[in-house]
Amino acid sequence: MTAIGLLGEVTAHVGGQLVDLGPARQRCVLAALAVNSGRVVPLDRLAERVWTPETAPQRRGSLHTYLSRLRRILADDDVDIARRSGGYVLLAGATDLDRFRELCTRARGDADDVRAERLLTEALELWRDEALTGLDGDWVQAERDRLHQERSAAEHALTSVRLRLGQGEQLLATLSRRVALDPLDELAAGQYLLALYRAGRTADALAYYQRLREQLVAELGTDPGAALQALHRQILGADPALAGGSPTVNSGMPVPRQLPAAPLPFVGRDEELDRLDTALDGAPMVITAAAGVGKTSLALHWAHRHLDRFADGQLFVDLEGFGPTGQPMTPGVALRGLLDALGVDPGRVPVDVHAQAALFRSLVAGKRILVFLDNAASTAQVAPLLPGGKTCTVVVTSRHPLHALVTVHSGRPLLLDVLPEADARELLSERLGPARIEAEPAAVTELVRQCGGFPLALSIVAGHVVTNPRLRLADLHSITLDTLDREDLMSSVPAARPSPGQTPETLEELGGTYEAAGRLGDACEVWQEAVELYLAQQRTEAAEQLGQRLEDLAGRTGSLVLDMVEQIMTA
Repeated sequence: MTAIGLLGEVTAHVGGQLVDLGPARQRCVLAALAVNSGRVVPLDRLAERVWTPETAPQRRGSLHTYLSRLRRILADDDVDIARRSGGYVLLAGATDLDRFRELCTRARGDADDVRAERLLTEALELWRDEALTGLDGDWVQAERDRLHQERSAAEHALTSVRLRLGQGEQLLATLSRRVALDPLDELAAGQYLLALYRAGRTADALAYYQRLREQLVAELGTDPGAALQALHRQILGADPALAGGSPTVNSGMPVPRQLPAAPLPFVGRDEELDRLDTALDGAPMVITAAAGVGKTSLALHWAHRHLDRFADGQLFVDLEGFGPTGQPMTPGVALRGLLDALGVDPGRVPVDVHAQAALFRSLVAGKRILVFLDNAASTAQVAPLLPGGKTCTVVVTSRHPLHALVTVHSGRPLLLDVLPEADARELLSERLGPARIEAEPAAVTELVRQCGGFPLALSIVAGHVVTNPRLRLADLHSITLDTLDREDLMSSVPAARPSPGQTPETLEELGGTYEAAGRLGDACEVWQEAVELYLAQQRTEAAEQLGQRLEDLAGRTGSLVLDMVEQIMTA
């Protein structure tokens, strides 16, 4: 049995014995694989994590040497460093990081505070020191910072549980150190205020609040958040509710768990997943791509991998920006849904949209909540739904680039392309099983070409094959979507269909509608051109001159992509 430690110095135990992992660079190679245990790390990215982007290309030989040595050191039945899809993956039992995250997830879902306290205590005891102690470099520091955020979230969650269990006075020393280390952490500040009050030190609690307020105004130009202000008012009024229960003003607020299920299987997208990890500082991440490329699947996969970072809940809204009704959801409707999820009595929801947005920001202030805004049509639709602080994480998906969200609201754009051939092949393998893939490799290659790297097209084809087990893959070389189950197809592509009001005349303006396409790579340009070609074919006078372009496009992309466009446009 092999156990790998990351929450402190990077270590490994093989058969219960601590082994020597060699020099720091070699240990960094193991760490770079272990933090993504079970996920492929492309070779270039692995080298960049260990060295720098500038020097990584010259270090390939050293990297292979380190990998070979680590394989020998970790040789065991339950661990392997395997070469997969242009990179390497650590196949191993749980690391201490995996165990930490598992315990935190179990604690969040346990309604028994005594059990939750035990689980969180066990999770935090796994930390021996700062993560990745003994290693250095830009990637190491960034990863160490991210893991520190996870540790802090678990510490806050444990403190909340202990406060509910009446242990406030015992927590004073710990909380005093915590707020001294991070004076602007309003969640820790609220916990400290409550602990002081419950210990009978009301004057100290009020004096601390005043010092915190002055510091926030001096350094950030802002007053404490709504939750801290409300707690301050409760302390001033000696509110009986503070004698016990939750440490927040919204003691009865439910913890929303609204995320849809994570997509299975999911392959590739390692670079994009790394980019999404930077979305944890409050700036919205804006995922842009054409229909069928997998925006929502990527975001859901990432979110489910990091549930422990959103201890106060996950909110999900389909904004219907490109839905079958042709009418995107209004901000008011979206806000009422969010407030309902947060337990606000419908009779107390303001009529004015601006007041609704202010109430939403107040409720989520200081909380670690994921706000997932799917299928957005415009920045105007999204802006009222943004939290006001940095503790919440916002992910937005859209076919449009939402430039104003990036420029005005400091959003980070993530432009998503179709899957590369290796990942597309792996997705089919996951769906169909390795036996089918190995039995007809040439047919698989042709199917991958026809699907053009679009996960939606690959999934539709895979579903057809799985439900027809006697069908040979080679028989699909001339398949069109008309031969597939239309009901299944249409249920698969509702977000890809144009709205009823989007006539061919309005869709001629695809240069504006898909203005991100030129920056999304060749595949998304192909998608845009495919839609344009389909529309143009409806005008007989244009058919002849476009015939050659259509033929060239089919050669580059595959008939399934073009056929999928037609099905979507006529749905």
